[in-house]
Amino acid sequence: MSLLENQQHLAPVWARYTDIMVERGEGACLYAADGRSYLDFTCGIGVTNTGHCHPRVVAAIREQAGLLLHGQANIVYHRPMLELVGALRELVPPTLDTFFFSNSGAEAVEAAVKLARQATGRTDVIVFGGGFHGRTAGAMALTSSKGKYRGGYAPLPSGVHIAPYAYCFQCAVARAAGKNTGAISAAAPATAECCGEPLRQVRHILQTETVPEDIAAILVEPVLGEGGYVVPPASFLQGLRQICDEHGILLIADEVQTGFGRTGSFFAVEQFGVTPDILIMAKGLASGLPLSGIASRRELMDRWHPGSHGGTYGGNAVACAAAVATIAAIAEDRLVENAARLGAVLKQELAALQVRNRAIGDVRGLGLMIGVELVRPDGGPDAALCKRVLAGCREHGLLLLNCGSYDNVVRFIPPLVVSDEQVRQAVRIFEQALAG
Repeated sequence: MSLLENQQHLAPVWARYTDIMVERGEGACLYAADGRSYLDFTCGIGVTNTGHCHPRVVAAIREQAGLLLHGQANIVYHRPMLELVGALRELVPPTLDTFFFSNSGAEAVEAAVKLARQATGRTDVIVFGGGFHGRTAGAMALTSSKGKYRGGYAPLPSGVHIAPYAYCFQCAVARAAGKNTGAISAAAPATAECCGEPLRQVRHILQTETVPEDIAAILVEPVLGEGGYVVPPASFLQGLRQICDEHGILLIADEVQTGFGRTGSFFAVEQFGVTPDILIMAKGLASGLPLSGIASRRELMDRWHPGSHGGTYGGNAVACAAAVATIAAIAEDRLVENAARLGAVLKQELAALQVRNRAIGDVRGLGLMIGVELVRPDGGPDAALCKRVLAGCREHGLLLLNCGSYDNVVRFIPPLVVSDEQVRQAVRIFEQALAG
């Protein structure tokens, strides 16, 4: 049976963006079996931050594969996991000194919520509209970026309350004040101010839908990912921290997509002046090998009953070795700095394009995590245009993805090894596709 025939036996539940058969990847590029090359600004959805097949990561994988493939965390310790703990302790806030490892982002989200519930003795969780936290049963109940992720799966796990995110471009209060008329989102998160309505809505939930004594955690993406690459004002996240402190609620930061240099800092929360009680990480952690984790305080982890959570493959030896090498590569190649520098270039180039093209309603993002919201003349979301633009970019050798609840936001998420010329080339292709 040919490879083409085998494709027909893959479950169609995987929504396909392309039919490209990839042979190999290197740096910011993918190379297809038909000889074409593509500038990859999808990054495996924010996974290959160190680029495809970074030599240091590949060498670490090869070496570890010859020593130990699997050592179950309940049974033995192994060097790569302990080395990873040491590397992460240099990066996360010092109070988050204890770690648990899983395989995927959704698993890490589930672990964080289970920890919060058991550590607090409370049941409920507050999340935010447009948030994406995974598609396993528990994580799906926390996800609201698209209805299709939840449709047909009811009843979902209970105890979840959804508050509005600080999405300034679509905020009714900001619209009434004339502050979101399509201007470029240029304010730095550390200086931007929220109108206060999203925080008021969180307090409203605590007054009307539930009581603070039942809320174990507030779970938030520091930058909204699947929901549209929305950067909130710093005062929004700082206000959530204050609400949590007032009521003994744990603040969980979902940095699955924003972590490991993506936003121009190692973790996005650094730019908002907020320390969460639990930090979730995945995607960029191991450069493509399945690995995720959570970090929290020891005193919280000590309340997590032994045996009440686990997993056979969590903290796999080869994946941990890849993660240690990934962190070293990010530091040695100065990829966090590169993300900040080239993110500014990318945003500036796209902002200039916005001036020339009224279909671009908003340009926003941090580091190399930039969203371009496409709108119709009446200001409504233009998903059809977004689909055509992605297809046009693909035809000209640039891979991009969409996001947003209405599929009208183009997301630029290249590997952090991308060059200045590759960034500018991507914008040129995007402009050509948008004009077409």
